[in-house]
Amino acid sequence: MSNNRIFLFSLLICLFSVSLFGQQPEAGQPLLTVLNDIQERYKVQFNYASDLIQNLEVPVPEKNLNLHQCVEFLEVQTGLEFNFISESLISITAKPLLLCGYIRDKDTSEPLPYTTVQSGGNGTISDAVGYFELTVKDPSDVVLIRHIGHQSIRREYRFFNTLNCAPVYLIQDRENLTEIVLSDYLIRGMDKLDNGVFQLDFDKFTILPGLVEGDVLQSVQAFPGIQSIDETVSNINIRGGSHDQNLILWDDIKMYQSGHFFGLISMYNPQITQKVQLQKNGTSAAMTDGVSGTIAMGTEEMINPVLKGSLGINMIDVNGFIDVPLGENTSVQVAGRKAISDLFETPTYSEYFKRIAQDTEIERNLSSVTNTDVAFDFYDASARLLSKPTEKDLFRLNFIHTANQVVFNENAVLEGIEAEKESSIEQKSTAFGLYHTRNWTSDFTTEFSVYQSDYMLRAINANVPQDQRFLQENDVSETGIRAIGRKNLSETLEWGNGYHFVETKVTNLDDVDNPIFRRLIGEVLRTHGLFSEIHWNSQDRRTSFNGGIRVNYLDKFRKFLVEPRISLNHEFLQWFRLEVLGEFKHQNTSQIINFQNDFLGVEKRRWQLSNNDDIPIIRSRQGSLGLSYVRKEWLINAVGFFKGVEGITTQSQGFTDAYEFVKSAGNYDAYGLELLLRKQFNTLNTWLSYGYLQNKYNFPELEEQDFRSNFDIRHTLSGGVTYSAGRFYFALGGNWRTGKPFTAPEANVALTGNQINYGPVNADQLEDYFRLDVSAIYRSKLNDAIGIQAGLSVWNVTNRINSINTFYTLAEQGNPQQVLQESLGITPNATVKILFN
Repeated sequence: MSNNRIFLFSLLICLFSVSLFGQQPEAGQPLLTVLNDIQERYKVQFNYASDLIQNLEVPVPEKNLNLHQCVEFLEVQTGLEFNFISESLISITAKPLLLCGYIRDKDTSEPLPYTTVQSGGNGTISDAVGYFELTVKDPSDVVLIRHIGHQSIRREYRFFNTLNCAPVYLIQDRENLTEIVLSDYLIRGMDKLDNGVFQLDFDKFTILPGLVEGDVLQSVQAFPGIQSIDETVSNINIRGGSHDQNLILWDDIKMYQSGHFFGLISMYNPQITQKVQLQKNGTSAAMTDGVSGTIAMGTEEMINPVLKGSLGINMIDVNGFIDVPLGENTSVQVAGRKAISDLFETPTYSEYFKRIAQDTEIERNLSSVTNTDVAFDFYDASARLLSKPTEKDLFRLNFIHTANQVVFNENAVLEGIEAEKESSIEQKSTAFGLYHTRNWTSDFTTEFSVYQSDYMLRAINANVPQDQRFLQENDVSETGIRAIGRKNLSETLEWGNGYHFVETKVTNLDDVDNPIFRRLIGEVLRTHGLFSEIHWNSQDRRTSFNGGIRVNYLDKFRKFLVEPRISLNHEFLQWFRLEVLGEFKHQNTSQIINFQNDFLGVEKRRWQLSNNDDIPIIRSRQGSLGLSYVRKEWLINAVGFFKGVEGITTQSQGFTDAYEFVKSAGNYDAYGLELLLRKQFNTLNTWLSYGYLQNKYNFPELEEQDFRSNFDIRHTLSGGVTYSAGRFYFALGGNWRTGKPFTAPEANVALTGNQINYGPVNADQLEDYFRLDVSAIYRSKLNDAIGIQAGLSVWNVTNRINSINTFYTLAEQGNPQQVLQESLGITPNATVKILFN
């Protein structure tokens, strides 16, 4: 190559390099450095979160730009928002993200108006064509989209198609076709569904008289036909039935214990128990047990996308609740309560303890024995894990543990020496449950559930003068498995089929150390159930029908039981609704009372299994006919019903007269009428309900075969008024009923030998019962994330002394002496609760 060519080539390379160097832009600098330089140059201050500008680099603004031009330049380069708070203070924030779209049905592509779209504290509703716009703070924020009748979407913002407001499709949810037909039945949050179910939604709940906390099992007693003859949640009577004839479920887990304080308050924490469904009749064929009625409690069915919880204290317990999202598709809820009686004694605690301890060894022992160091405690803990790993699958895992305990020392001086023994009673329940549902297609779903429920009642009754210890235990262990497949045959017709297996083991122990005696009886019963049912709604949604049949096989007795179920609801003449309900049912467990002083008199009932002999299988048949009228905020509802239950025993009915120690099987027939009148105003809600009941026993083997039931409360009247004004809620209500029937000794010949000579069974009646209750709640928001709730209630505000039960004992002089058990006196309660989200 010649020298000229070499020179020319070298020159071109140099020129190209110079050209490249001259076109290279100035290298970027960290945004923090640029901001510091601008602050120094223009004497201003930037306000920002350190992680917002971390790792950001920008070109240096030219020197000839003024302050506002520099800020505009940085906004373009960073995509952040620069806002002048004042001439010398500038705030830097992330630009809000806009999510927009059109909500549509996946099957029909029809728009879905009034769809709720939420993220964090922001929310909106789609318009008539399904369009929505929502501001989101961060790409990782979870967006929740909900529409009635469709499956919800929970998804982070970054996973949405944010270009051109793309359509968002929702899948129809056909798992549950039931709908509300009578809203705000008594108050807001208490509704009636088209299948005859009464539903309490504590998310919408306002206030009931006498309740400052949302007590689950006390609240259901506000419905007509439901009451507790002794004011406890462990003795709820549905249309004249005993408490053991109620099926109590917590997230599909059968529970054998109802309350704390041995029945005075519910053991189910209302913070985690979101909904309660009460069904007196017309139960789904998928359910077994509960010949009188079903109380089904459930936790929240939605995965909460944000952290929320509460912490509160009242005059009985301290309580807490937290709901924690674990990623996009999972959340866990944990709730707990603990009695505060070991810290200090409140007037509420004193009244409760006086109520449960009256006429027991806890309150008064033998004249030579002194009770000391009486202590009472209760607590409960419950948890629920909800996970939706795919759009088609939902998993739920439940756990609950509750405990009650009373401990006291019995002291006596024997032959000049002080002797002391400890008596105690404890009641525990522990249960686990797993539930899974899958939408295989848009019209076929399956459900699978399994649970383990354990209950234990244990008492040590000391007898110091005789140097004796009497140990009693009652244990129930039950396993249940259920599988259901549901097929939508059309838009209005659903067909479900399933299998249900239940294994129940009941163990009873009596153990005496002096003289030595031990009796342990354990029994097991397995039941297999096949069921099929249909659910049909008319196109205009004015008529709904549920019909099913259940076939049960009890393997121990080699016995088949066939049980049909039906519910029909029809709207006519615009304002009227007709309801027809009917069912056949059975159950294999019941509670018996061996002696009135069992378990120190606090909790006398023991669970037992049917043996198909002297303890028969309990079977029921019942039907009801109801008519409702709804117009201009008026609701008038009337229901007539009948119920026949066979297979009951005298031991399960709580006799305290000549039949207290008699073992005999029989039946009862109940029929009656329930009326409700409710009127709503703008801020005022009023209601009045009346119940009429005739309930008669028939025990063929007894001397008197036919007589009034122990739960025959002939007339019941209750009413209330609630007032709401913004954040303040007030309730006042009264309850009146005729007295409980009882058997009195013969007036002329009270004794026969050393025994009380009783007159006709249940021919006498206690005085009428009346109670007036009041409550008030105030709710407020301290800020966007924290709220506060304070409340005050007074149960039996007039302090009326009501006799709820009576029985007779032989006095030292050998004469019959009447013992009256009294209800709660005036009982205040107050609560303060902090809520956060």
